[in-house]
Formats: sequence, structure tokens, C-alpha cells
Amino acid sequence: MTTSTPRRALVIAAHPDDIEFGAAGTIANWTDAGAQVIYCMVTNGAAGSNKPGEDLQALIRQRQDEQCQAAALVGVQDVRFLGHADGALQATMELRRELTRLIREIRPDVVMCQDPTLILAGDFYINHPDHRAAGEAALYAVFPSAGTRPIFPELLAEGFEPHDVNELWLLFPERHNTVIDVTPQIERKLQSLLCHKSQLGPEVGDMVRGWDRETGKASGFGYAETFKVMKLRRDPPPPENGS
Repeated sequence: MTTSTPRRALVIAAHPDDIEFGAAGTIANWTDAGAQVIYCMVTNGAAGSNKPGEDLQALIRQRQDEQCQAAALVGVQDVRFLGHADGALQATMELRRELTRLIREIRPDVVMCQDPTLILAGDFYINHPDHRAAGEAALYAVFPSAGTRPIFPELLAEGFEPHDVNELWLLFPERHNTVIDVTPQIERKLQSLLCHKSQLGPEVGDMVRGWDRETGKASGFGYAETFKVMKLRRDPPPPENGS
């Protein structure tokens, strides 16, 4: 699918480091071309350690710092943290309201979120339920909630008018329709990913480099990321015969 650089994009993900695995190269492309990109991390990341006696409040602060550093490396200066419990996220109406408020505040052209339909990835990974919950809440915040005046009327009272998103980009889709060349950005992507020192070691960077190299082969790119892109608002067709 042919895509263009958005003017403003909101990227919603469950955990610190989710975005870096699948989209940091594309986001670097966008910010280099002048896009404003905002990140929203839905959970607090506190389940990122399994050590007995871990100071989870310190881990939350560390993961927020890591996420802000990772974002800055690809040109993102605005990172929002909703602070929901890591590992127990549900796609509730309350979460959908929070994300609807954020969409109406930021008024993005593009929203990127995790694919809520993916349950089993290949034969080696069960998709984290937080990913699916964050994706589902974001999906339904984009439509119908963000653009529909009678949904969450309390947001109108807060001054948040409806907003229609032009495109929805799904991270890690089971079936993609868009391949983005991130060859010029691969080193920045990996630097951004490896900011998450509490979670990752250098071997993860090597693994992601290999994934993106393999992903790019079919399209003739050195490295690539894939998405399912839905064009929710399309320009009207030009008038026939100049009328």
C-alpha cells in the first residue's frame, strides 16, 4: 500500500520497548520528514522483572527513563505514560475513554497500535494479553469513539471535540499490506531498542537486525518493517469531465 508521511501521529503501545521492536525505523523516517510523533505507553512496565524483592517503583521509573531516551533517538519528544498495571491490562471502557481523550487532544492524522487480533505468532510466541488489550482499546477509541459526539459526552464537557483519524497502522499484524524501507534508519532503530537496558542485551539487537533484514528481502530492501494500514478517510474522487 502506498503511504505518505503524516503531519502528526500517535503511537499507542502496551509496554516500554514494544514500539522499538516493530516501528522505530518507520517513526525515524517520519520525524526526519517533519512529522510530529507522540508516544503513549499504556502500562507501567513493572512486570519487566521476575527477581525476588525487586523495587518495582524504581523499575517503573527506570523504564520510563529508558522509553524517553529511546523515543528521543528517533525524534520523539512527547511520551505519555498512563500507568496501568503491567500484566493485567483489560480493554475496558475506562481505558477506551482515556485513549479517546488523548486522540481528541492530539488530533493525529495517523494512529499506530498493536494488532489485537494476533494471538499466536508462528510456533514460538503467545502474544502478550496486554498487547491485545491495548490494541483493542486503541482500535475502538479510533472508531467509533474519537469521532462520535454522543460517545463519552463527558469529554465534550472537558473541551475535547470529536476527531476523525485518517489512517490506522497495526503493529505486528498477522497479515500485513505495507512494507516500509528502514535501511537508512536501522542503526538508529537498534540504538533506540537497546536503550531498554533493564530488559534487553546486545543479542536482542542482533536478533531484530536479522528479522528486519529477512523482512526486507521480498521487497528488495536492506531492512524493512511491516504493518497493516487501514485508510479510514479517503479523499473524494475528482469530478468527471471537469464538472
